Amino acid sequence: MKKALVIIALSVFAVSCNKTAEVKEVKTAYVDTSVLMKEYTEAKDLEAKYKAQAEEKGRQLQAEISRFKQDAANFQSQAQANGQAWAQQRGAELQKREQQLGYAQQALAQQLQQESGVEMDSLVSGVKKFIKDYGKKNGYSYIYGTGDAATVLYAEDKYDITKEIIKELNDKYKASPKADAKPAAEKKEGEAKK
Repeated sequence: MKKALVIIALSVFAVSCNKTAEVKEVKTAYVDTSVLMKEYTEAKDLEAKYKAQAEEKGRQLQAEISRFKQDAANFQSQAQANGQAWAQQRGAELQKREQQLGYAQQALAQQLQQESGVEMDSLVSGVKKFIKDYGKKNGYSYIYGTGDAATVLYAEDKYDITKEIIKELNDKYKASPKADAKPAAEKKEGEAKK
């Protein structure tokens, strides 16, 4: 009886050892996020949009700053001629104006940063969703991100799918209707009529 139990135990052990374990291949890749954001057309368009806004609004502020500098230069030459009381009053006015211009510069920078931040967050969220869908569609188990916010310390170049992601994102962006295109064209026509 003991021999029968030993033989059964050995045969069960032998059968279990002969079963090959099923190993599923894990498909991984990575995306260089800094390259992605530099080469993704929508990100470039967004950057250009806010750069143009900053330049336009900055020109208006720069004109005021130039006037202030001219007034400050005139103040220096007129201070002795107009007396100390005038110089103190005018100096206080110039100081107040300088402070207001500083506040205006800060407010403009904050406004542009806040507006662009909202749109950039939306763009990043869309890119993450796209990469997730891309990974599912193409059978990836993992897609890592490298670049400014690196989540991978090492990756072989053969796993880099950044160019594929950029191409598909750009194709998707080109195919989507542009909501801002029409208002911008109308705006230019309105300016041309003036």
